[in-house]
Amino acid sequence: MTTAASRFLVGREAEARLLRRRLDAVGDGPVVTGLVGEPGAGKTALVAAAADVARSRGFAVLTARGSAAEASLPFAALHQLLRPLLPKVDQLSSRQRGALLACFGMGEADDVNPLFVSLATLELLVEHAVSAPVLVCLDDLDRMDRPSVDALGFVARRLRGERVVVVCTSRSPGTELGDRSTDEWTVLQGLDADASTELLHSRSTRLSPALEQRVVRESGGNPLALLEFATALEAGRQAWTDLDDDLPMTARLEAAFAVRAGELDHAGRAVVDVAAVDDGSILRDVLAAATILHGAAVDAEAAAPAQVLGLLVVSGDHCRIASPLVGSALRQTMSAARRRQAHAALAEVLVADRDRAMWHRAAAVDGRDEQVAADLERAAADARRRGAVATAAGWLERAAALSLDPAARTSRLLGSAELAFELGRFEQVEQIKARVAGAELDVRDRSRLAWLEGAFHDGSSSEPSEVSRLVGLARRATTDGDVDLALQLLFGAARRVWWRDPGDGVRAEIVDAVRNVPVPAQDPRILAAMALAESFDLSPIVIDQLRQWPPDAGGSPDLAGLLGIAAFCVGEFERADTFLTLAIQELRAQGRLSLLAEALAIRSWTEVNLGIFEPARSAEEAVRLGDETGQAVWAATARIAVAVADGVSGRWVPRHVLLAEAEHTAVRTPNASSSLLAGVQQARGMAELGADRPEQAFGELQRIFVPDDPAFQRVQQLWAVGYLADAAVRTGRRDEARELLEVPVRLAGATPASGYAIALEYADAVLADDASAEAAFADALAGAARSYPWHRARLQLAHGSWLRRQRRVVESRDPLRAARGTFAALGAATWAARADHELRAAGELGWQPVTSPREDLSAQEAQIAELAAQGLSNREIGQRLFVSHRTVGSHLYRIFPKLGITSRNQLAGALARRG
Repeated sequence: MTTAASRFLVGREAEARLLRRRLDAVGDGPVVTGLVGEPGAGKTALVAAAADVARSRGFAVLTARGSAAEASLPFAALHQLLRPLLPKVDQLSSRQRGALLACFGMGEADDVNPLFVSLATLELLVEHAVSAPVLVCLDDLDRMDRPSVDALGFVARRLRGERVVVVCTSRSPGTELGDRSTDEWTVLQGLDADASTELLHSRSTRLSPALEQRVVRESGGNPLALLEFATALEAGRQAWTDLDDDLPMTARLEAAFAVRAGELDHAGRAVVDVAAVDDGSILRDVLAAATILHGAAVDAEAAAPAQVLGLLVVSGDHCRIASPLVGSALRQTMSAARRRQAHAALAEVLVADRDRAMWHRAAAVDGRDEQVAADLERAAADARRRGAVATAAGWLERAAALSLDPAARTSRLLGSAELAFELGRFEQVEQIKARVAGAELDVRDRSRLAWLEGAFHDGSSSEPSEVSRLVGLARRATTDGDVDLALQLLFGAARRVWWRDPGDGVRAEIVDAVRNVPVPAQDPRILAAMALAESFDLSPIVIDQLRQWPPDAGGSPDLAGLLGIAAFCVGEFERADTFLTLAIQELRAQGRLSLLAEALAIRSWTEVNLGIFEPARSAEEAVRLGDETGQAVWAATARIAVAVADGVSGRWVPRHVLLAEAEHTAVRTPNASSSLLAGVQQARGMAELGADRPEQAFGELQRIFVPDDPAFQRVQQLWAVGYLADAAVRTGRRDEARELLEVPVRLAGATPASGYAIALEYADAVLADDASAEAAFADALAGAARSYPWHRARLQLAHGSWLRRQRRVVESRDPLRAARGTFAALGAATWAARADHELRAAGELGWQPVTSPREDLSAQEAQIAELAAQGLSNREIGQRLFVSHRTVGSHLYRIFPKLGITSRNQLAGALARRG
């Protein structure tokens, strides 16, 4: 590190020690250490010091620096970082290697999948860390291109336990790379007076005491300001005579740089102007553009004075502006016309680099230019194809700004908002919606805007008028022959009905509009919309159409996902599980994480209703991916499913943190609140039943059935029917329960779906009077529940308990014993204990609960163990679960002792073993 850079560490000793500790603890603790501070606060110097220490300790150091010019170029920062590792790309899988090279423009691909770019980055870093620990330095993270930041964030969330440390800097305190579990950010405050004076003396001892005090005071403790003011004042380059000057420090400091730039000749100024606009580039490109701007040949010698003045840094074939503050000062002193000329010169020079040339060409436009706007729109489509969704969204916004035609302008803005939705950027979508709200929109764009109103959280409002408006727009789209838009709008309207019922009339409107769309009745979009809008009346029709589809749904994950939603909504949970599992497999393979999070969350509740409570399969992963993709509602849905599993297994606590988080999401997302709150109440009711607290269970479950309660949800009542009946019998509330169940029983119809039949047959049996209970239990045990261990065991527990209360003690033992064994095998510890309590009351003693070693595994460990038991390699498991293969190996290293085994070929037996 240079002496000049080391000066910035004065007063930053605590932060330097923190970075050294992070290097000491590589592989343990936070993965990301971030430094936040204003320009000149010493962030870069601290990173440079950490890099020096790391190299001295044998670390491999990889660096990337954000810049304004490259912020719009997809994967530019990632390319900087990984350039030293590119010779190792042959070690990657073909899919990852192809995606990584294509995103850098080093290979061809029809579609660059950002997920496989991220996985390739993860693999390269983790593999490189085998031979030496790795320090990743990301300077000016907030100025890096979004695709790179997204990829690096994905990687950061998966580096815990690896020999990789990430240090990054940002101006913005809101910047986040990974998440709260991986990031630790430190704000660099201004230096105190003593440190400021010490730093000032390192540069100058010739200032008068009064002027020195003024510099210390006016600098606000900013190290760069202290040093540069001292230089400017001592050299006499800036007269500072107006002691009442109230310009902010940054403006005054920028003026100091501008004075330096004024000392350059015309050729030198052309060089720094181009470099300031491009903010870091290949030296020959900067000189070529400077030649165009200057109107005469400019060579490397013209750049020398700018280096002497501290405005430009030249290193080999590269050059860059000395600091972001210098670049800001130079750009501010350039006229608008001069900036456009510099951009135009760069566009001419960079013609072979389509993305960069297009961006500079757009920046060179004065006013509006439809041709450039159209070119930008095409470039955005190309960026989208290459997986750079964030870049495409930004370019569409710029294209909108250049559009001559107001209709084209709003259409491009809406296109940008639609891409922002894919990225989970709620605020950006809201800003664009506000910008187009007052514009005259054609019918199609009005419909697109209406869809955006409900894009996040599956609908912003379930008010009947809002849902009806969507239906009206869908009818118009149908009339115009825009079938895809019509079905998109109707699916959005129907989803709002699911989350909160707007009433019979609105549901009927949706169904009528769906039936008028000219597509085949078995179209999955039709079935999903109908099932969401009218789960009961139309369930026979939907179920009949679902049976026409093969289990592989034609091999399409999109179709399978829609069929899974339709089956789920009408209570065909086993069929839903089949379709959703197919969708999940394909979505995982394609790296479509947003839709994968949704499918996993829905499947987690399919499993809850089937009595499958292993959270590792769906819910835990859905929580993680829902959080990562900004889908709060789906993450909350999965959190509740995990809480249900905890309640059944005995890991329940009354104030369950996951349920608190889900309720918080419901409060922030009013449209989703009834469905989420109903799920929360079911989770609590099931847990209280398992803990043998029926009074509390009845109170929790009852809320789902009361129409004016926030937790009321017409379809989810049927999910909870059996549990409410169980609580009612044990608290002497048979009549009250029968009254509450009248409506859901009527809604289910004479031939309910299999999932609802299980619940209703259970309720009929446990609520029956003594004269008819025997026959009711026999019918239920031979009915829909017979193929599902959880539901059959609950019937056996209820039947055995009834027999014991009838003083048929000996007869009660067989069903109670069977229930206890099934509950124990399912890991339903609290329910096994309930059955054992009944058996003890029936005179059977001596049972000791047994556990499975797999219960000691975390959700992710259980997933990895299952996949390894199926014969998948570490790399195959890593690709499926979006982690590095070495992370998989580390997990297996911890899994083997927990299961009491020493090799992979023992996994299958260990996972099947209990006790």
